[in-house]
Amino acid sequence: MGKYTEDAGRLLDLVGGKENISAVTHCMTRMRFVLVDPEKADVAAIEELPSAKGTFTQAGQFQVIIGNDVADFYQEFTAVSGIEGVSKEAAKAAAGANQNPLQRAMGVLGEIFAPLIPALICGGLILGFRNIIGEVNFFTDAGVFDLQHGTKSIADMWTFWSGMYSFLWVIGEAVFHMLPVGICWSVTRKMGTTPILGIVLGLTLVSPQLLNGFSVATATAEDVAAHTYDFGFYSFLGTGYQGQVIAALMAAFVLVGLERLFTKITPEVVRMIVVPFMSLVPAVFIAHLVVGPIGWAIGDAIAGAVSWGLSSNVRVLFAAVFGALYAPLVMTGLHHMTNAIDSQLVNQLGYTTLWPMIALSNIAQGSAVVAMSVLQRRNERAQQVNIPAFISCYLGVTEPALFGVNLKYKFPLVCGMIGSACAAMVCTGFGVQALSIGVGGLPGILSIVFGFWGVFAACMLIAIVVPFALTYFVGVRKLSEKDRGLVASGATIAAKAEPRDRVLLAPLSGAVHPITDMPDQVFASKAMGDGLAIEPAPGANTIVAPAGGVVAATMPGSFHAIGLALDDGLEVLIHVGIDTVEMGGDGFACLVEQGQRVTAGQPLMTFSSEKIRAAGHPKITAFVVTDEGPAADLALIDGVDATAGATTVATYRS
Repeated sequence: MGKYTEDAGRLLDLVGGKENISAVTHCMTRMRFVLVDPEKADVAAIEELPSAKGTFTQAGQFQVIIGNDVADFYQEFTAVSGIEGVSKEAAKAAAGANQNPLQRAMGVLGEIFAPLIPALICGGLILGFRNIIGEVNFFTDAGVFDLQHGTKSIADMWTFWSGMYSFLWVIGEAVFHMLPVGICWSVTRKMGTTPILGIVLGLTLVSPQLLNGFSVATATAEDVAAHTYDFGFYSFLGTGYQGQVIAALMAAFVLVGLERLFTKITPEVVRMIVVPFMSLVPAVFIAHLVVGPIGWAIGDAIAGAVSWGLSSNVRVLFAAVFGALYAPLVMTGLHHMTNAIDSQLVNQLGYTTLWPMIALSNIAQGSAVVAMSVLQRRNERAQQVNIPAFISCYLGVTEPALFGVNLKYKFPLVCGMIGSACAAMVCTGFGVQALSIGVGGLPGILSIVFGFWGVFAACMLIAIVVPFALTYFVGVRKLSEKDRGLVASGATIAAKAEPRDRVLLAPLSGAVHPITDMPDQVFASKAMGDGLAIEPAPGANTIVAPAGGVVAATMPGSFHAIGLALDDGLEVLIHVGIDTVEMGGDGFACLVEQGQRVTAGQPLMTFSSEKIRAAGHPKITAFVVTDEGPAADLALIDGVDATAGATTVATYRS
């Protein structure tokens, strides 16, 4: 009997048996199942398996976190179950069948907007800063600070700040007015067609040769005549689509459809010439004559409906429902639509009243986890998840809190939803406005219009206090003594008679951050173990051994990650990028073999940052201590710029 045979057999039963499995595969740390009926999986029992470190469901796949030995576990599982594994791509395709059309559409929309969010957040912070220095009158005509009776802003008082106020709009305009360029690029990248054609299409939507979309309502007869294109049998007003989200999405999908069509029917020998021309030129005409006006109307209708809901006599009820349901929307992926709505509201109205409620929902779910952390302060294993989860939640990343804590126990999720609804009602009742999408969570106040800072601060206090109080009092009654850590479990490891100081060297050159900065819920929640996140330095492309040991896993076929069993008993995992398993090894090269002995600083693998970027994946690398073994006093060192094989990033005693 193999090491994992018993657990593999139990897992087969707990996921609903062989007949409930459509497909199964694995990545470097997780078993990935596509289940016929996900409801048949006994999550609680699976998480009690000795080999399992947790579970979650994402994009139609039920994932069980195993760790470095997942390849061995997978082999024994397929042997026990008699199920032949499939490729990652096949599993992903099968997972699509587990999602309804709306979920699939929201998944695509989420993948389109994900690369744009950093720019939108940056733009929102810039607008917030411009609002403070140029729109808020802090001073009187005499130069006296008087916020109540002021008539002059900071920009009015000092030339430097006046220039800063004007110049920062160069970035703000690029982010928000030129947004269709980014959207068209992201659609073509996601759909696997030619991104540069998407960029060109986006540029034609915001070209200065067209009448600016924000100036249509005030255009003079001369403006209209100057921007009218007359083809003899037909003429139309050349209007730009600055800031238009729906119109840009529709135009980009027209381009994708045309490029796929002509790629399919064009002989390969002339494809380079025919396909770009026959795709882009018709797409530009269709964008301006057909889908552009339709998309503009749809976008205005959606923004108008949301704006009405948030400003009508029933706005408080609307806010209560949205505030309560936003967290479940995040778990289903349907929340991605709000990015498009927020962007449309900002470009139509100059502000959004929807995004403030999203920030409050993040805070509320984080506050529920804070209460769980207090309740489970004696449960060391739970605290390894709770603490990083609520920190990341307060900074706008909710998945570790939602999947790692709140959904697991259920009542913290509900308490967070109630607190979010209460805060949203006050927020919308007072008409709080945000200049743009911002950093979710506590830093979100920076994107709020300055005049609403006081109200929003009160709303944040509600989102902190209400979920915390509810979760704490419910948890006192519902959590078992074992969950709260009041009953000791497991054995303690006796310290060695002569402990020795040890170090782990950086496996990669770059900026070292806490593991909670990883944009992946499994790593960020520390479900795999504590560790560090390393953003590769420019030109850094080699992973080295952090200490002497044996190669435990190399992930054949993708080579995006490597596991080591170190001489002192620690086990570590080095995982390059996020979802890079989907690249199938393109851009990666493994320099060692499983079972091979390595020394500190020895090169283990190489990767191509350019190919990772082209595939649309973050290249930030996880360095995780998956098993501390007999080590004690493990201390991780972040906030440094490390050199691979030279900089100490962890110390411990063995």
